[in-house]
Amino acid sequence: MADTTEETNGTREPAREPTKEPKRGAPGSVQSVDRAVSVLEILAQHGEAGVTDIADELGVHKSTAFRLLGVLENRGLVGQEKDRGKYYLGAGVLRLAGAAALRLDISQEGVGVIRTLAEETGETANIAILDGDAAVNIMQARGPAAVTAHNWLGRRFALHATATGKVLMAHLPKERREALLADPPTRFTERTVTDRAALRAELTAAAEEGYACTTEELESGLNAVGAEVRSYDGAVIGAIGVSGPAYRMTGETLPETVKKVVEAAQELSRRMGHSA
Repeated sequence: MADTTEETNGTREPAREPTKEPKRGAPGSVQSVDRAVSVLEILAQHGEAGVTDIADELGVHKSTAFRLLGVLENRGLVGQEKDRGKYYLGAGVLRLAGAAALRLDISQEGVGVIRTLAEETGETANIAILDGDAAVNIMQARGPAAVTAHNWLGRRFALHATATGKVLMAHLPKERREALLADPPTRFTERTVTDRAALRAELTAAAEEGYACTTEELESGLNAVGAEVRSYDGAVIGAIGVSGPAYRMTGETLPETVKKVVEAAQELSRRMGHSA
């Protein structure tokens, strides 16, 4: 057995235990981080708040809230209105948000989302972004159905004749949208909507509801659904779509497809930092 005694002044005494370093991530430290994050969330929700209000929402003493705010203020994450004593989010939060936004890539974040969507619907799912006067598919996933849509990856499509295109067009500034409608829209099939008044009505609905549908407007026998994808600041940065044969994507199945596409678009928006 190992000797557990040491000699002191000629006598043998039990060896002293070495001093233990405090563990990192102790409960108190984790709790402080959690509270600091909660402070930022409170200010994000209310715009501004006083120490007393923040302490009440956290369920802590006013002095604890004051210490948390002091640390956050030193880091530039919160600021204080000196005349009223209210706190608000500081410029440091914008710096962090900007850095995070740069790392978020809609194609990278959307890979898993559209794969799942394709599996659930059995159809071809894609992500489209605006490119001048057209929609471009930058990501695609095919479903398990034996008959699926064509390979749309990298192709440009008319905004007015595609579901994702209508969603993207619906959120353009009015002046730009009207400029695109200045020339008569191209007719691709008998069902392509080319009447400008009818198109404006569809775009208004798409902006309000967050999605659009097309029934054999780009190609005969091809139906599609598209839904908006938003970034952390609420801007529409793309659209998720599903397309498939008209005999499968019928009036009976379309509502369920719309539901799944909208849910997928909301999930990708969440991954891009958007909070509904």
